[in-house]
Amino acid sequence: MDSQLELDVLIFPDEVRVATPEDLREWELETASQVSIPTVRLFVALYPYNPAAMSPNHEAAAEELPFVPGQIIKVFGDKDSDGFYHGESGGLSGFVPSNMVAEVPVDDDYLKHLLLQQGFIPVDHAGMTLTPELSSSVVSVPEDLVVRRMVALFDYDPWESSPNIDSEEELGFRSGDIIYVLGEMDQDGFYFGDLHGRRGLVPSNYLQPLPWD
Repeated sequence: MDSQLELDVLIFPDEVRVATPEDLREWELETASQVSIPTVRLFVALYPYNPAAMSPNHEAAAEELPFVPGQIIKVFGDKDSDGFYHGESGGLSGFVPSNMVAEVPVDDDYLKHLLLQQGFIPVDHAGMTLTPELSSSVVSVPEDLVVRRMVALFDYDPWESSPNIDSEEELGFRSGDIIYVLGEMDQDGFYFGDLHGRRGLVPSNYLQPLPWD
């Protein structure tokens, strides 16, 4: 019985030769580099979305992503014919209704990394108002946006300790709490911070910066 030997060959304008293992490896690497990778973009939620109660397609609600205003969502590719993106946020993945989010135009990879770690943008402090007209717009985010991770040195009760009349806009916290602050300190010495989803102004003299892990 005749045996058949299969060989890979390379055809060039001036020669034909058997492909070596090195040739095959180079071809595999070149082919892999040409594979289409979905575009990754960052979006911010403009409204709260509970798929179980709000989805236009109740049968697919379990495949959709729930979120709250200001939540950062990592989106892959373009929206589908039903107007949904596919995204990830908070360790979950699912479909995201395009009319409930807006794109954050960030090109800098380090800033993207910080925003993803932060997990939110305070939409009412980003030059936005929560109106339906913004549902398909682009959120303007300063290129020099700074996100910091800080620890509270002391307890702070705005009702008792705040020097401001509008203390209801401030965030209460306890010593040891980890607070994420977005942007620079204002002229009164306050940051805008987030603590477990609660957001408000925090006095800078009660906080100490922490390094990112």
